[in-house]
Amino acid sequence: MNASDEPLLTSFATAEVTPSRRSFLLSSPAILASGLAILEESSLHSARASAQQPSQPAIWSREYWARRGDIKLYLFRKNAGSASSGHSTRPILFLCHGSSVSSRPTFDLTVPGHGEYSLMDKFVEFGFDVWTMDFEGYGRSSPSAGNSNVADGVEDLKAASLVVELETGQRSFHLYGESGGALRAGAFAVAQPASVRRLVLAAFTWTGKGSSTLTKRAESLDSYRTHNLRPRDRDAIRSIFTRDKPGTSDPAVAEAMADAELKFGDSAPTGTYLDMSANLPLVDPTKLRAPVLIVRGEYDGIATEEDLLNFFRSLPVPDREFIILPGAAHSVALGTNRSQLWHTMRAFLDMPPRLDQRPAPPTSGL
Repeated sequence: MNASDEPLLTSFATAEVTPSRRSFLLSSPAILASGLAILEESSLHSARASAQQPSQPAIWSREYWARRGDIKLYLFRKNAGSASSGHSTRPILFLCHGSSVSSRPTFDLTVPGHGEYSLMDKFVEFGFDVWTMDFEGYGRSSPSAGNSNVADGVEDLKAASLVVELETGQRSFHLYGESGGALRAGAFAVAQPASVRRLVLAAFTWTGKGSSTLTKRAESLDSYRTHNLRPRDRDAIRSIFTRDKPGTSDPAVAEAMADAELKFGDSAPTGTYLDMSANLPLVDPTKLRAPVLIVRGEYDGIATEEDLLNFFRSLPVPDREFIILPGAAHSVALGTNRSQLWHTMRAFLDMPPRLDQRPAPPTSGL
């Protein structure tokens, strides 16, 4: 089959099933020897516990493909229980990865023995239908003759939004972007405002003025201009977590991310690095219409606090928040204090609607 003959969507679903307590009890000789009364007592307590704390549905996942011209774009989705095509009752959260690592090693990472690191799983638990994608040239998505810059990322998101609408029946969604993904998310929100309900910009940069990270990155500007790919090995992935403030993340996280990412190769597109080094600003705050949350790690060197506050002050929307997370560096989603990001994001995305903007009730005519 030629690439052009493949269907727009391909999918499969997985679910984790935990054996019931009663099955465990029945399989134990010691319990069998102690008599039926213990089983009945256990069943009674289990029934009471179930009535008080309803069990969570197993997390369900599915893969999809979108197309942008000849480029195939990989999408991944997680939800609580299976979702019928064309219908979703949960609010949708779409996650945009950064410049160096693809979607699932960023947002669905497993670090055995070190706690929860899947942002996707946490927000499924919080009640969201969670999506992510690999931008052009990253992960499972197609490479191309381009360099996967911010403008390309906007077009990727436009293609992905069509799949989201087709599969969920919803035309708008919450959008989270991290680092280079925040630039893509912000630019998409400007280009296609009707698609974005609420916008979260994490590890974001606006003009780049005063950024220690971007000053260092600009030393390789000539290479970014002449090459579509840059080296990205295990040490480069480790540096994401150590370049600003060592100790703000567990070293096991960098190793797990590198293990998951390097199977796609030891290079990454140069587009967002070139954009951040030479083409900022790329997001006009005065053209954003969605509510905005800006999240900055205390030690993040990608942007100064002053630069981000100037962006924040320029936003025309009154529904806006600026949060500094203490003890965090560039990777707020995978840092030691990531639970603060979960809390901050959840509160922002679950913000109740304004009651003063509801239409006035009709008069009786009397």
